Amino acid sequence: MTMPVEVQEPAIEELTVTDKPWIVIVWNDPVNLMDYVVYVFQKLFGYSRKKATKLMRRVHEEGKAIVSDGTVEKCEADTKPQANATFMIGMAV
Repeated sequence: MTMPVEVQEPAIEELTVTDKPWIVIVWNDPVNLMDYVVYVFQKLFGYSRKKATKLMRRVHEEGKAIVSDGTVEKCEADTKPQANATFMIGMAV
C-alpha cells in the first residue's frame, strides 16, 4: 500500500499569472460579399485562400467563426488594419 504524500501549496508570490486566451470572432452580416471576406482574411490575417475560404464558409453557414486567438495584444493587433491598408472591414456590434 502506498503512503499518502503531503504536498505543500505554493506561496502566493510563487504563482505565475498568465493571460487568459482571447479570441477574434467574425459575425455574419448582410453587407460584405463572400469574395470580399476571403480577401480581408487573406490580407489582414495572412491566411491562404483555402483557409480564408473555409473560415468565410463557416461565418456564412454558422453565423460566426473564430478567426484568430492569442494574447489581448495579438488579438487587438489582428483587428487593426495597417495604416496603409486599402480596405475597410464592416463590423457588426
